[in-house]
Amino acid sequence: MTDSWPVIESDIAVLRELFSRKRAMAQDPVMAERRRLWLRHAALEGARPMILAETCGVLDELVPLSTLRCQAPWAREMERSLRELLFRYEHVRDDYVVEPWIQYGWAVSIGEFGVAPELVRGANEGRLGSYTWDPPIKDLDADFGKLAFRELTVDRERTAAWGAFLETYFGDILPVRLRSGYWWTTGLTWSAINLIGLEGLMMAMYDNPRGLHRLMAFLRDDFLRLLDWFESEGLLSLNNENDYVGSGSQGWTEALPQARHRGDGAVRVEDLWGLSESQETVGVSPRMFETFIFPYQLPVISRFGLSYYGCCEPVHNRWHVIERIPNLRRVSISPWCDEAFMAKALGRDIIYCRKPNPAMISTGHFDEGAIREDIRTTLRIAAECNVEFAMKDVHTLHDEPMRLGRWVDLARETMAEFGYV
Repeated sequence: MTDSWPVIESDIAVLRELFSRKRAMAQDPVMAERRRLWLRHAALEGARPMILAETCGVLDELVPLSTLRCQAPWAREMERSLRELLFRYEHVRDDYVVEPWIQYGWAVSIGEFGVAPELVRGANEGRLGSYTWDPPIKDLDADFGKLAFRELTVDRERTAAWGAFLETYFGDILPVRLRSGYWWTTGLTWSAINLIGLEGLMMAMYDNPRGLHRLMAFLRDDFLRLLDWFESEGLLSLNNENDYVGSGSQGWTEALPQARHRGDGAVRVEDLWGLSESQETVGVSPRMFETFIFPYQLPVISRFGLSYYGCCEPVHNRWHVIERIPNLRRVSISPWCDEAFMAKALGRDIIYCRKPNPAMISTGHFDEGAIREDIRTTLRIAAECNVEFAMKDVHTLHDEPMRLGRWVDLARETMAEFGYV
C-alpha cells in the first residue's frame, strides 16, 4: 500500500526541514497567547477582537507550483501546505495558532446522491473561477426515483498505513495524530442546487412546493444518516482547537466536548461545532426561507454542541428565523449584512464574525484609508459585541502577496485606536 506514496529521499529531506520549521513555529510563545485569547473569546469574554486572514484562496500567488522542490505528488501536496503555513506565520501574522502536530484523517469516501452534476469550468489560468453544470434532476416528480442516499465507506487499512508512514518518516520531529473533519456545511441548499439548479430551486418554491419539500426532506434525512454513520463508526474527531469551523473561524473552546462525555474517548456529534448556511437562497424572501429551507436545516444543526450560522448571505432579514437555532454561538456578518441591526441582535451572547469585503485587498488600488475606515465602522457599531474579523473568499491579491499581511497590520493598528492591544 505504501506504493501510493513513493519515497524519494530528496522529498523526505525537504519535508523534514519544513516540519522542523513548523515545530519551531508552534513553540513560539505567541501561540500560547493566541490560544488563551481564543478560549476567552469563545467563552464570550474576549479581551479584543480576533483576526484571521485566509490564505487558501490565493495559494497560487503565495506558493506557486513552480516553487515546490518535491517530486512525488503526495510530497508536493504536503510541501505546499507547509509552505502556505510558513507564509502565514512569517508574513500574514494573524491570530492563527500553529499546533505541534502532524494531523491526518480517516480515508473516508462519501458518494453521490444516485446522480451527479458534471461541472464545466472556464479557463482561468489555473486560478479559482466560474463553472456551469447541467442539473441531473430535471423534473422533481418524474426524476425523484433516481435519488439515493449517499454511500459511505471507510478504508481503515489505508488510514493505518498512512499514519504509520507519517510516523516512520516524520514522527521523531512532531507527534502524529488522527484528527480531521469530513464536511463543511450542513446547510443542504448547496446540494439541492447541484441536483436541480439554482433557477430550479427558486422556481420550485412556486411551481412545485410539494416536490421541493420532498427533496429537502430527502437531503435532511441523508445528512442525519451521515452523522449517525460517522458517530457509530467512531470516525468523528473533536474540532475544539485550531480546527476550521463555521465559515472562517477557529474552533477553540472549553465548552466542547460536552462535560458528560469527557474522558470516555468517544466523540459524538453533540461534542462538535456545526455550520449551517444558505447562501444560495439570498434572492428569496424571509418567508420562503422559513417555509422551504430552515425547517430542514434545523434538525441537522441542532445535533451539534455549538453552532455557527451563515457565510456570504446577509442574515439580518431572516434573523427572526435563524435565532431559533439552539446553542448558536457564532453568526457570519457578511459585507452585505446590516451591521447595526446584527450588533443589537447578537449583543454579548453570540460572536459577531465580521467578513470585510475581499475586494478591498483584491482590486488594482490598495486603499489603506478605506480599509482602516471599514474596520473603524465595525468597531464603532459592534463596540458591545464579541467581534472577530475574518478576511476570506479572497481569490486574488493582484499578484501582491504581502497585501494580506498588510491588511492584518492595518486592522491591528485601527483596533489600537479603540484601546485594544
